Amino acid sequence: MGEPNHYEKLGVGEDASFEEIQEAKERLIKGCSDDRKQVEAIEAAYDAILMDRLRLRQEGKIKVPDRIRFPERSADPPPEFTPAAPKQSPTWLQQFIDTPTRGDILLPAGLMLASSVLSLSSPPLALALGVGFSLYFLNRKERRFGRALLLTLAGLIIGVVVGSQLAEIFSSQLAQLKLALQSFAAIVTLILLWLVSSFLR
Repeated sequence: MGEPNHYEKLGVGEDASFEEIQEAKERLIKGCSDDRKQVEAIEAAYDAILMDRLRLRQEGKIKVPDRIRFPERSADPPPEFTPAAPKQSPTWLQQFIDTPTRGDILLPAGLMLASSVLSLSSPPLALALGVGFSLYFLNRKERRFGRALLLTLAGLIIGVVVGSQLAEIFSSQLAQLKLALQSFAAIVTLILLWLVSSFLR
C-alpha cells in the first residue's frame, strides 16, 4: 500500500474547508504533542495542503467567494495624498504680520519685562520706555518710521483702554495684591506693545 497523501495524514477529505483542515491539524498536534517527529509530520502535511490550495487557486481551479481577499490579489493602490494648500491670508495682512526669530522675541520681551517692573513704581515712565522700545524694534525691521509710529500708537491706545478696563474689573483682587490700577494697566499695555513690536512689522 502506498504512503498516505497529505489529506489522509490529517484525516480530512480533499474537499475539506480551510477551517476543517486547521481544526484537524490542531487536534492531531494536541494528541501527540510529546512526539516531536509526529508533530513535524503533521505540520508538513498542513503546509503542503496550503501550498497545494494556493497553487490551485492561482490556476483558477478553486472558486473563491468575492468577499474574501487574498494576498495574491493585487489591491487597488490608495489614492495619492495631496495635502491641501494652506490658506493664504489676505495680502494686506501679510504686509503687517512678521515671523520673528527667537532673538526678535526674547530681546523685546526682556526690555518690556524690565519696564513692567519699573511700572510698579512709575507707570508713566515705564510706558514711555515701552513706547520707545516698540518704536525702535518696529522701525528696525523695515526702516519705515511712519508705520512703526502708527502701530506703536495703536498698541499704546488699545493697551491703555484694555488695561484700564481689566483693572476696573479686577480691582478687588488687585487691592489684595497691593497693585495699583495704573501699574496693572501699564503692565497690560507693555505686554501688548511687546506683541506688536515682536509679531508685526
